[in-house]
Amino acid sequence: MVAGVATVDSITNPDQMFADAGINLIIARATHADGEKKKVTLSDGREIPYDKLLLGTGASPVVPPIEGCDLGGVFSLRSAPDAVEIKNFLEKDNRRKLVLIGAGFINLEVATLLASTRLDHYDVTVIELLAHPLPLMLDAEMAVQILEYLSEKGFKMKMAQKVVRILGQNGKVVGVELATGEKIDAQMVLLSIGVKQNLELAKDLGLEIGKFGVKVNKFLETSVPDVMAAGDCVEKQHFVTKGPVAGQLRGPAVIQGRLAAKRLAGYDIEFPGVTNNSAVKLFDKSIASVGLTEEVAKQEGFETISTTVNSRSKHGMIPGVKPWTLKLIFDKESHKVIGGQIISDSEAPVKEIDTVNALILGEKTIAELTTLMCAGNPDCSSEPSLEPITICAEQALQKLRAF
Repeated sequence: MVAGVATVDSITNPDQMFADAGINLIIARATHADGEKKKVTLSDGREIPYDKLLLGTGASPVVPPIEGCDLGGVFSLRSAPDAVEIKNFLEKDNRRKLVLIGAGFINLEVATLLASTRLDHYDVTVIELLAHPLPLMLDAEMAVQILEYLSEKGFKMKMAQKVVRILGQNGKVVGVELATGEKIDAQMVLLSIGVKQNLELAKDLGLEIGKFGVKVNKFLETSVPDVMAAGDCVEKQHFVTKGPVAGQLRGPAVIQGRLAAKRLAGYDIEFPGVTNNSAVKLFDKSIASVGLTEEVAKQEGFETISTTVNSRSKHGMIPGVKPWTLKLIFDKESHKVIGGQIISDSEAPVKEIDTVNALILGEKTIAELTTLMCAGNPDCSSEPSLEPITICAEQALQKLRAF
């Protein structure tokens, strides 16, 4: 929406859809919840009684405690109205100089979409506190490909840099200042450094809250009877580490919403935990990841084996073949696959991250991955002898023997 590629109406459900499904849709803010009286107070003063309550209050962007965040032209992107506001701001006075604080997939996707729709118009600077772009998705040796690629596209990539001040004049942003003393001109600043859970109603209800949000059991039930919670406001368990994580991605939110409905309907289906599989497209590069990066795995106490394989989108004899790279991470002790990363010049191979996700959920080992047989077609996949998941496993098997 920021780049004008999609509209608000194209991504929102019409009110009539809820009415047709027999749902009473109320447009108002819930300002208070009482677990003892089983009532929710709305912003218009009404009180709504409930038998069962589901909290899906989401999360809000983190705003860093630095000078200038309240200046005109400083934005965070979380909702459709945010996107519309940013789009209108950019179009007014033909603003060109953009500074994006944070090199996660939201900022990079916005930047590349804007640059793609208006070639050579925007002057883009990306500033990241950590050492490389997409730090939650990719390890350093994979991320360097993206760093070089975006630099070739004209982006000024400033990694391992800290913004200490957003500069303003007459109430409007004019630049940012780095810890090094460097000042960068800006007509707009986009902040994307994380989100925090919206927990006001959860605290009203006296719900148990963990490090990353509302604590729930496998059935999304909270510590208070008849109150459930799902989505970005909920603390989740990582499938691999078994530890608590935020897991604030679209996939877990959708599945938790469906599971909550099933629980209310009487089903006993457990939420399996998250693997944080995600994907993004930046210009002609498709990037995806799942599970643990090698860096995070080591921080979590895993001793790892990793392998990286270059493959191609089609058989070598077919015109239009494009390269892609797969990295797999294995736990040396159990031999289980615990993470994967993909960078591809073709859109199709990036969805193999979901195959890796299924292999993680199935707790498959190196030996078992060597027998994975994938569908093959000259126009749709690499030669079976170059299927990278099995080649990664073959190479990992050899590394195991070397220990």
